[in-house]
Amino acid sequence: MQQIQSFIYDYALNAGFSENAAKLLNTFALMLGLLIIIVISDYITRKFLLNIFSKFASRSKTNFDDLLVDHKAPRNIAHIVPLLITLQLFPFVFYHYPELEENIIILIRVYGVLLTVWIIRSILKTFESYFKTLPRLKDKPIDSYIQVAMLFIWVIGAASIFAVVINLSFIEFFTTLGAASAVLLLIFKDTILGFVASIQVAINDSVRIGDWITMDKYGADGDVIEINLSTVQVQNFDKTITHIPTYALISDSFKNWRGMESSGGRRIKRAILLKAKSVQYLTEAHISELKNIQLITAYLESRQQDINTYNTNNNIDKSTLINGRNLTNLGVFRKYIQSYIENHSAINKDMTIMVRQLAPTPQGIPLEIYAFSSDKRWANYEYIMSDIFDHALAAVPYFKLELFEIPTTFTTEILNTD
Repeated sequence: MQQIQSFIYDYALNAGFSENAAKLLNTFALMLGLLIIIVISDYITRKFLLNIFSKFASRSKTNFDDLLVDHKAPRNIAHIVPLLITLQLFPFVFYHYPELEENIIILIRVYGVLLTVWIIRSILKTFESYFKTLPRLKDKPIDSYIQVAMLFIWVIGAASIFAVVINLSFIEFFTTLGAASAVLLLIFKDTILGFVASIQVAINDSVRIGDWITMDKYGADGDVIEINLSTVQVQNFDKTITHIPTYALISDSFKNWRGMESSGGRRIKRAILLKAKSVQYLTEAHISELKNIQLITAYLESRQQDINTYNTNNNIDKSTLINGRNLTNLGVFRKYIQSYIENHSAINKDMTIMVRQLAPTPQGIPLEIYAFSSDKRWANYEYIMSDIFDHALAAVPYFKLELFEIPTTFTTEILNTD
C-alpha cells in the first residue's frame, strides 16, 4: 500500500523533480485515481440499484416503487457509496498535505448533509405523488404537509452545515438556536399560519381540491386547483388564477359550492317585476279565455266552481266584481308558472318548487321562481333558467299583466341631465 501511495513521488524524485513538485504530482495522480474510482463506483452502484428497483417495480402491484424511480431516489441513494469510499481514501490521497485534512473533512461532511437532504426530498416527493393517486386523499392538501416536512428538513440541514463549518456539535448548536426561537417564529409566521390553516382545512374538510369556491375579498370565483403551505390557487371561470393565503380560509369568510354540487340540483331563485296597476279581478269572459291554456284548465274549472258555490250560498252581489270571492290575473298567473315549473323536464321534482309573491317595491310586485335544476353544470344551468324566464316573460300578456320597465321618457330625461 505504501509503495502504491508513493510510487509517483519516488518516480518523480528519480526523474529529477524537486520534492515539492514530486509531492504535487503524486497528490494529483492519487486524486485522479480517486476520481476514477468514485465515477466507476457511482456508475456501478447506480446501475445496480436502478436495475433492482426497476425489476421490483415491474412485479409490484403498487406504483410507489415506480414513483421512487421517477423521483430519482435510487440514483441519489447510489451517491452514498462514492461518499463512503471518499471518506476512507482521502487520507491516503493527501498524506503529503495533512494540514488539508481538516478542511477536506468539512467539505465531505457538508456534501454528506446535502446528499442526505436530497435523498429525503426524493422520498418525500415520492410520497406526495403516491398520496395524490389515492382516491381518499386526492382532494386533500398533501402539498402543504410535504412542504412543511421539507421546510424542517432544510432548516435542520442548513443548521447542520453551519454547525459543521464552525466545528460546533449538533446538540450545542441547536441549544444556542433555541434562544433565537422568538426571532424564528417571527420570520416563519406566515409559514406557521399556513401550516395550521392547512391542518384545520383538512380536519374540518372545508375546502378540497376541485371545489368551486367564491371569495369576493380576493376576487376568487372558480375551482381550487392546488392547496399548499402558503397559498390556495383558484382557477377562475375566466381562466385567470387567483392566489389566496391559506390562513385566509380560516380567518375570512368564503362560499364553497360543494354542497350544491353534491345535492340533487342547482338552485334557481329569480323574480320578475309586474306592474301593480295591472293586477285585476278576472271576468267570466277572461276566465273562459284562460281555460284554453291546458296547464291551468282543470285548476280554473275547480276554482271557479268553488267560488261560485261560495258566492251563491252567501247571496253575494256579483254585479260588482270586488264583492265575494274572485280570481285575480296575478293569482292565476302564479298558478300557471307553478304548473309550468312542475312539468319542466329539467327541474328536480324531489326538491323545493315554489312560485311566490314578494312584498311590493317601488319597481312593482316581484314574482319569484324558486326551484332546482337537475343539471348542475354552469352553462346548462344558465340555459335552463333562461328558458324558464323566456317562457314566463312571454306568458305575462296572456293574463293581462304588465312587466315593470323604466319609462323611455324618464330614461331620456336622465341621459339628457347627465
